[in-house]
Amino acid sequence: MAEIFSGAGVMTQNYMSGNSDTKTKTSLGTSEMSALYTRHMKTVYRVCFAYMKNEADTEDAVSDTFMKLIQSAPYFESEEHEKAWLIRTASNVCKNVLKHWRRKLEPLENHENIADNRAVLIEPNGVLEAVTELPEKYKTVVYLFYYEGYTGEEISKILKRPHSTVRNQLRDARKILKTKLGGDFFE
Repeated sequence: MAEIFSGAGVMTQNYMSGNSDTKTKTSLGTSEMSALYTRHMKTVYRVCFAYMKNEADTEDAVSDTFMKLIQSAPYFESEEHEKAWLIRTASNVCKNVLKHWRRKLEPLENHENIADNRAVLIEPNGVLEAVTELPEKYKTVVYLFYYEGYTGEEISKILKRPHSTVRNQLRDARKILKTKLGGDFFE
């Protein structure tokens, strides 16, 4: 039995599991996938760029994120759930790439033009650049809070961290950014 789920703009199909519970799995058609990609591509790109710091790796991570969406076909309760799933998946994809051993063996000469490529995405006051240079544990939290507008409680649910941890990471990240950008930047 198929039904349209209007909140996320995707088709859902019911299927029966072995224990007779009804579960729902998303079946994305071409037009639905295209709409989903258009809605969330910029957000996923920014999350990946915060980790990867170069266009080529960022584009690969974005592609891998949407491939995981196609392969796993999760059920989304709403468009916000869809966005949260993509942000979490993009973050995990990037972390997996960064910890892979081959990435650590890449020569620095391959990345001489990083500054030129990033110039398009960097804000004039250097805030985005400072955010991308934050330690890993702060980067995603700061991005979600300031660039995507999530609350601390929403971020804790997305990242599956305690709310107090998210609050503390935001506080610590603000201190680091204040030091990097100058004391009067926030005043």
